[in-house]
Amino acid sequence: MPLSLDALRRRPDLEGPDLVAVDAADRLLLDESADARGGIGPDELVVIGDSYGALTLGSADAGARGIRVHQDELLGERALAANAAEAGLDATFTSHPLDGDLLRGARLVLLRLPRSLRALDDIAGLIARHAHPDVAVYAGGRLKHMHPSMNDVLRRRFDRLDVSHARQKSRVLLARGPHDGADPQPDEAEIDGLRVRAFGGAFAGASIDIGTRLLLAHLPEPRGDEAIDLACGTGVVAATLALRHPALRVVACDQSAIAVASARATAAANEVADRVTVRRDDVLSAQADATATFIALNPPFHAGAAVTDGLAPRMFADAARVLTPGGQLWTVWNSALQYRGALERLVGPTRQVARDRKFTVTVSTRR
Repeated sequence: MPLSLDALRRRPDLEGPDLVAVDAADRLLLDESADARGGIGPDELVVIGDSYGALTLGSADAGARGIRVHQDELLGERALAANAAEAGLDATFTSHPLDGDLLRGARLVLLRLPRSLRALDDIAGLIARHAHPDVAVYAGGRLKHMHPSMNDVLRRRFDRLDVSHARQKSRVLLARGPHDGADPQPDEAEIDGLRVRAFGGAFAGASIDIGTRLLLAHLPEPRGDEAIDLACGTGVVAATLALRHPALRVVACDQSAIAVASARATAAANEVADRVTVRRDDVLSAQADATATFIALNPPFHAGAAVTDGLAPRMFADAARVLTPGGQLWTVWNSALQYRGALERLVGPTRQVARDRKFTVTVSTRR
């Protein structure tokens, strides 16, 4: 029985009209690449940026095998695995980091265009360096998230770029003739004595966003010998805590592979990698109950291209699970989101520590 793309599951923790399991850009990518997919052999197809598995499983259902897949979000990997198991297609693909092994010898790449031009250049450079010289790259997205500058990025790495007709507010770019390939290197900056490293697509890049600046200005010395930087991004908070408190060990975690790579690079650049452990994790799932006394959090409010307020409460709840009674969650948040009620309900008594024109810093004490 053919796979129904409409049966694919969304991320279980979020809801909303922009968080569908398959969209028009996925369908257009599959249609535009159908003939090309029919002409390749096993282990020659790579899929990058597949939100829930539509591209991977749509290709597998049409006969592709040995598909190599990279998804930045850990929850995306888990959604793909669950959807594949339900469809009986779990043996048709393998998940990989974004590196040379992912692309080596690939003749066809299906890519959901990232919003970040820097991230697109990292991906294009990898393809151009490691894929087969005859590789064809089908890169698609929703028109509202596409920009002519994406064409320029691809033209720097490929000789030929063709553009499909738009359909249902989506479009596909077809790139061929790879050249000038390169492995990704992080952007670098030194800010107030802190060396920040960021790979393409990391939140705030090689800078410190204003919310994190406000949080850092008010973080006290943690009680105990370990702290957690939840949703760590580029690892600015983790590295700062380790530098300020030389006896402190820090666990930094994020579900984004780009964030994890950036945080590891930031820790190494500041010579604190021996005391900063960086994990790719779904919130704090790898941390046991009641094992932490201090957590710092700057919660995201984007899931891919969609704006949502559903991410932070899930993080608050897991932080509460991990904190010991009396343990503290230090949070910075956009004041318009009004998270204080959720923090009071999910964690415990919450006190405002600082506020500027846009952001609020609170400390919540675990009941």
